[in-house]
Amino acid sequence: MTFPQTEQVDSVAASSRIAASAMRAQSARLRIISENIANAETTSNVAGGDPYARKTITFREELDRNTGADLVAVRDIGTDRTPFEIAYDPGHPAADAQGYVKKPNVHLLIELADMQEATRAYSANVQMIKFARTLSSMTIDLLRTS
Repeated sequence: MTFPQTEQVDSVAASSRIAASAMRAQSARLRIISENIANAETTSNVAGGDPYARKTITFREELDRNTGADLVAVRDIGTDRTPFEIAYDPGHPAADAQGYVKKPNVHLLIELADMQEATRAYSANVQMIKFARTLSSMTIDLLRTS
């Protein structure tokens, strides 16, 4: 039995490339979340100035020309436009003329929930790569024994 000659895509390799791109995306997401957490209390250096603004990340699809698979890539790292919280603290160096200080628009519970979600997505993609490698090894072993 013969099969027609067509360009074949290695689906195991393609799934590994997809998972690897998703891991890179989640890694970038974790870096942004970590920066937000680290700056959750960072106010301005000048009186009445704006504090640290929460960063956001968005993703896009990217075609892998080798496999034809849709990969994940970072589209943009932006700034959250949610209003800053304001607290009355006239002795603070960043206080305005009325004694109010602008606080960052970072909410730790949201950041921790995002971090947990990103970590789980990263781990799921690690498992996908492990499974693809196991599947590839099993295929090679089957070909050796036949």
